[in-house]
Amino acid sequence: MTRWVLSQQQHVTEATGDLTLLLSAIQFGCKFVASKVKQAGLINLLGLAGKANVQGEDVKKLDVLANDIFRNALIASGKACLLVSEEDDNAMVIKDPEQRGKYIVTFDPLDGSSNIDCGVSIGTIFGIFKVDDSNNPSEKDLIRSGRDLIAAGYCMYGSYCEMILSVGNGVNGFTLDPAIGEFIMTHPNITMPSRGKIYSVNEGNYKYFDEPCKKYVDQVKQKYSARYVGSMVSDVHRTLLYGGIFGYPADAKSKRGKLRILYEVFPMAYLVEQAGGKASTGTQNALDIVPEHIHDRSGVWLGSKEDVEELESFYKQ
Repeated sequence: MTRWVLSQQQHVTEATGDLTLLLSAIQFGCKFVASKVKQAGLINLLGLAGKANVQGEDVKKLDVLANDIFRNALIASGKACLLVSEEDDNAMVIKDPEQRGKYIVTFDPLDGSSNIDCGVSIGTIFGIFKVDDSNNPSEKDLIRSGRDLIAAGYCMYGSYCEMILSVGNGVNGFTLDPAIGEFIMTHPNITMPSRGKIYSVNEGNYKYFDEPCKKYVDQVKQKYSARYVGSMVSDVHRTLLYGGIFGYPADAKSKRGKLRILYEVFPMAYLVEQAGGKASTGTQNALDIVPEHIHDRSGVWLGSKEDVEELESFYKQ
């Protein structure tokens, strides 16, 4: 994977290698977390940590460990100036000029952690932005649309560990070979079909959906198979490989939606678009959203381009 990232930098004017070093730090974090996920039941990492995060969600022990791992790895890389994590109330500004770079990293260190204790696949999601002035980074640098992302990806921890990554030139998948401790390219140039045969949405919330959403779900269930894990990384991973549509819409219970824009919606929307798909709130392209604060939320539908456009047509009606 590092060799592939280096090859991509050869085609970039004034490449410095900084992004390669940053992605190497993320790789290290993913390898570390992958090993702890597999050991969780043996070394007392299952269960609650006894506190809630800024969103009011119960924090698991593995959430805390994963957050510390990624935060320390990114700081040590010397290439980040601002870190935004689901687990931290505020953005972390890298104070030391010797350890400060020109990139902002937004990340959910362990997405789907409510599934940790039952062994369902979970993952890490990350997005990378660049700042013009790394000397004075602040949360204001994050009030921007997803169009400013320069790279994004996720790492899925399950029966095997796989990282899906884009640096703005398509999407590639890398599987961790535990024998040599390296991510090996196994899914080159992932391209989504224009239509799929699977829809993925939590129909337990159906009664809270708005009318366009209800009408779309009523229609799509007549022709597609339903598949829903309840772990965003797993559901998006399947959608990215097989096509179809994944939805976590805003509803009457969560009027702004449940997914966090900076470290869930933006990275996944970026990957899907890079693979030829589409991401939308139903009325707006997901990458065109501008968050109001670092933990702002939104609903989203993403997947095969024609499937998402069909969903959007119900809102236009």
